[in-house]
Amino acid sequence: MNAVTQPIHFEHHSSNFNRLRGRLEHQVGRAIGDFNMIEEGDTVMVCMSGGKDSYTLLEILRALQKRAPIDFRLIAMNLDQKQPGFPDHVLPEYLKSIGVEYRIETQDTYSIVKEKIPEGKTTCSLCSRLRRGIIYRVANELGANKIALGHHRDDMIETLFLNMFFGGKLKAMPPKLVTDKGDHIVIRPLAYCAEKDIAKFARGMEFPIIPCNLCGAQENLQRQNIKHMLAEWERQYPGRSQTIFTAMQNVKPSHLMDGNLFDFKNIQMGAKVAEGDVVFDDQDGGV
Repeated sequence: MNAVTQPIHFEHHSSNFNRLRGRLEHQVGRAIGDFNMIEEGDTVMVCMSGGKDSYTLLEILRALQKRAPIDFRLIAMNLDQKQPGFPDHVLPEYLKSIGVEYRIETQDTYSIVKEKIPEGKTTCSLCSRLRRGIIYRVANELGANKIALGHHRDDMIETLFLNMFFGGKLKAMPPKLVTDKGDHIVIRPLAYCAEKDIAKFARGMEFPIIPCNLCGAQENLQRQNIKHMLAEWERQYPGRSQTIFTAMQNVKPSHLMDGNLFDFKNIQMGAKVAEGDVVFDDQDGGV
């Protein structure tokens, strides 16, 4: 076995690391409870890319599985897209070393993407569609009713701004959704977890990280620009990312402008509206 894939013994970690681990486990457990992500008898297919997020997702779910009051099955799944230089031995060796059930699915989507997408253009849309179809098929073959993805709090915030700036929609990533055909439920148990905490945890665990040159590593992605913008906000105003995330969980349709979500046309005098009349209230401490 490659030394880099040896599992880490937790007792060797510092108290700071143990607190970090405890925080991540608490946040994942809370997300699972808040959104009813995992239930008795579920088979959860955990999608593994070889990045810090998916390693952390699998590790935290395994820890929670051991003490959960319900029984559920975890299966790790990696889609080997045959991108050049991809070390296809790393994930199987790691997954064997920790004793988790797994499936490696090999499909040359890389060649398809490179053939169809002109040089210099981002590959995300086609790559995502190809991956999605394969993932759903494999979930069917494995008998998995839940599909767990490694998106975290910061991914969700970035998606919110991407959709606002470039799509004209107030829309982010849901913590839980039903696939188009209704066959599976997709869950994001890291929804409450900050990327910086996941990065620290992954370093402490010494996961054998596999770099990706297909999607998020593309420098011309608008997501990278959003990420830089949010990082600068966080540097200037610590805690801003969490404030934005809290706002995403505290939506007031009566104070937006979507007539499909709130019946503005038929408001009558004397009607009670959520939040009431705050139009002239001082919201920011004095304007």
